[in-house]
Amino acid sequence: MSPGTGQPRSEGADREGESDLALIGRWKSGDGPAATRLVARHSQALARFIVSSGERLEVEEVVQDTFVKAFGAIDSFRGESSFRTWLFTIARRIVLDRRRAEKRRRDTVEVRDDDSVSEYGALDAIVADETAEKVRVALESLTPMQREVFTLRVQQGMAYKEIAEVLGSTEGATRVHYHNAVETIKGYLSDD
Repeated sequence: MSPGTGQPRSEGADREGESDLALIGRWKSGDGPAATRLVARHSQALARFIVSSGERLEVEEVVQDTFVKAFGAIDSFRGESSFRTWLFTIARRIVLDRRRAEKRRRDTVEVRDDDSVSEYGALDAIVADETAEKVRVALESLTPMQREVFTLRVQQGMAYKEIAEVLGSTEGATRVHYHNAVETIKGYLSDD
């Protein structure tokens, strides 16, 4: 609810009740702090989305790159989707581009025996609980599309229509991917 009005806040509104579109307009007019408020409003959700997309090491860099690209192309934002959905679409493209670049780099670099990892990563040390391990394995078993749909729906609370926009898919296909992801995860959790 917007403070003092009893009305629901508009999408992308903060404590002051100012919408993303209003902040974008102010930023375009030269109000630098408006951009800062947009970053503060969306950076945490963007970081969670990036981590759920499989990026673990350079999350902050991807968040920064996303905002740089978004602000650089702000005139192309037509407001047909929410600003957050638009940011998620940009972030997804950046993550995919980074994966392709990493794959090309790996394909051209010779791997030596002394390059192998001999210790568990920090994530392995944290994920000690058996149920958490099953969920992790279940999420890894999903196709990349199922994983993205599942995390956008569960962690970000996005509607199927918004998810379809972010992923460049249809709402119906998004629902199918989500259903299949849930069934796969249930299967992993019920196996003993």
